[in-house]
Amino acid sequence: MKPDKKILLAAPRGYCAGVDRAVDAVEKALDLYGPPVYVRKEIVHNRYVVETLSRRGAIFVNETDEVPEGARVVFSAHGVSPQVHAEAAARNLATIDATCPLVTKVHKEAVRFAKSDYDIILVGHQGHEEVEGTQGEAPDHIQVVGTPEEVDAVEVRDPDKVVWISQTTLSVDETMETVARLRERFPNLQNPPSDDICYATQNRQEVVKTIAPQADVVIVVGSANSSNSVRLVEVALDAGAGASYRIDKADELDPAWLEGASVVGLTSGASVPEILVRDVIERLKDLGYPQVEEVRTKTETITFALPRNLRAELKEKGQADPRKRREPGPDHTC
Repeated sequence: MKPDKKILLAAPRGYCAGVDRAVDAVEKALDLYGPPVYVRKEIVHNRYVVETLSRRGAIFVNETDEVPEGARVVFSAHGVSPQVHAEAAARNLATIDATCPLVTKVHKEAVRFAKSDYDIILVGHQGHEEVEGTQGEAPDHIQVVGTPEEVDAVEVRDPDKVVWISQTTLSVDETMETVARLRERFPNLQNPPSDDICYATQNRQEVVKTIAPQADVVIVVGSANSSNSVRLVEVALDAGAGASYRIDKADELDPAWLEGASVVGLTSGASVPEILVRDVIERLKDLGYPQVEEVRTKTETITFALPRNLRAELKEKGQADPRKRREPGPDHTC
């Protein structure tokens, strides 16, 4: 007798507080000012979100100089460097900074350690927008390291005055492998004052680790340029999933992936709206997986207030931000 086919649905999944805030900032700006509202880079790394906002009148650009002088621009959740802020000021742009507060925290760490003249090792992916923004806070002090293998090339002025910080969306396990290798080279390596990998990234990886050993296949909903979504595929495989695949939307799911599979794990990256997950559930039901069992390891209650200047203008119009800003606790759980 064949076992019943089912879906193990990860919880938490999808939108984190920083993504929710950033997307809401663009939506509120469009409501308040009307289109067009320019957005530097993708507000979050999700194709569906970008396409939806584009239809509402958001115009996405790669660089600040593509925004007409005096226009309004939103900076993405991934953060920008001081140079980008200066470029926007020089063009007289009205800016809304939707940088995730947890990314801002890493920026402040970089500035503080640079002022104390530390060599700073930023564990992250070279070229990622968040890494570019953080590195721009202290370019003379920061070196980017992506893997343990890259540690051997690191050169510092004083091995006793080195600190590491990280991109917020990395695999926790892979990051700690890199940090362990750094500590072999620099035994007095200092840690950041608190975890840089965000609570949501950690929580989504934790539940995938719980689901993966029970799943023949794990499906991750998320875009290819979403670092935390790509990491979830890797985490699932490392944790024992028979196979794992990333898709943007339901029609990308290949039925061949499910051949012989009784249990399908399902999760989504931190920039993925729930509607996309629901579509995948319906697609899996059509393919013979009628049962949905939610596996929850954390309950998230964190919210972040909208950017201050947008919040003030909404208040003037009688549209106060209903959010109450709550910070994650010391262990980044909620």
